[in-house]
Amino acid sequence: MDEITFAVVGTGGIGRRALEVSQHKDALTPVAACDRHGTAIDFDGLDVDELLAATEGNIDNEVATDGGKRTDGSRSSSALRSDGGAGATAAEGGVKQHGENKGVVASEQAQPSEDSIQDIIDHGDGIDAVLLALPNYEHDFIPRTADRFLEGGYSGVMIDVLKRSRVIGMLDERREAFEDAGITFICGAGATPGLLTGAAALAAQSFVEVTDVDIHWGVGLKSGYEDNRGTVREDIAHLPEYDIDTARELSDEEIEAIIDDHDGVIEFEDMEHADDILLERAGVCDAEDVTVGGILDVRSDEKPTTTTVSVTGRTFDGETATNTFQLGDETSMEANVNGPALGYLQTGVRRNRAGEYGVFGPVELMPGF
Repeated sequence: MDEITFAVVGTGGIGRRALEVSQHKDALTPVAACDRHGTAIDFDGLDVDELLAATEGNIDNEVATDGGKRTDGSRSSSALRSDGGAGATAAEGGVKQHGENKGVVASEQAQPSEDSIQDIIDHGDGIDAVLLALPNYEHDFIPRTADRFLEGGYSGVMIDVLKRSRVIGMLDERREAFEDAGITFICGAGATPGLLTGAAALAAQSFVEVTDVDIHWGVGLKSGYEDNRGTVREDIAHLPEYDIDTARELSDEEIEAIIDDHDGVIEFEDMEHADDILLERAGVCDAEDVTVGGILDVRSDEKPTTTTVSVTGRTFDGETATNTFQLGDETSMEANVNGPALGYLQTGVRRNRAGEYGVFGPVELMPGF
């Protein structure tokens, strides 16, 4: 297919790795990247090596998307914080950034900005797709970000790697607006949901009825908490004693203490991952028949368990069986999130160019059930 230009909103761990992975995709050209401090735009293609080198150890993966106002008029924490928790500042050690030029502005390709989202929107005519590589600290954060693009007149593909089930409904509420604007929005397109949701949909093809889908993942963070603050904080919100609000308020020291309490290995059960809603909306099974859990090792390169998708169902001739899909233990979280995200991005652009607009999950881009 023709060359695809794309922008990355958020230059934390996921955003940085997306830029890196894109260098191995012939059809993809990253032309913009931003965080809340600034924007880098070059329609000849960003110098990814320079940008990554300049921002190594000096990153910020959040963008103030709406001037800091929630829909209820209260102050949005997304405009106030990065990965450091409540009210964290660079001086307090809450954000991995230093020097006069913080975040992406450390790159010679970037310029400071008071509204980096608007910078991307203003250049939207030259951007086929936008990857939202942002932590979902507030349930409506990604939908509110999408609203900015709708209000700014963007037309193209938007893709996120969100996890929470309830966010899908918020995006569905905007389906008609996306259609009118010419936006193809692909939600939950990372590893889980995303790659593993798609694997479940493929495994379901053997059956006429699916009775159970179990997704159990293993992640080893070779770069540790320092380079994956957003991911770790979001996962901690799935522990029984926390939720997304309380996890957002944790300081770095408190998160480190939680990690220490678990000896670096945290196990999760019955997580609120959007795989359930995405499989249900595609007609594969009921949301209540999907379970997601996993084990996160913050201190080891090796996965603590093999990531496995198990789909149980009944065949047309009355047999009950379980199909399984496994990821190789050598594949990293970064590879399993960003590879599929960029793959779904390319598929989204094909759909968009064919005039298909609205909200799509990863399963809807797979063979129908």
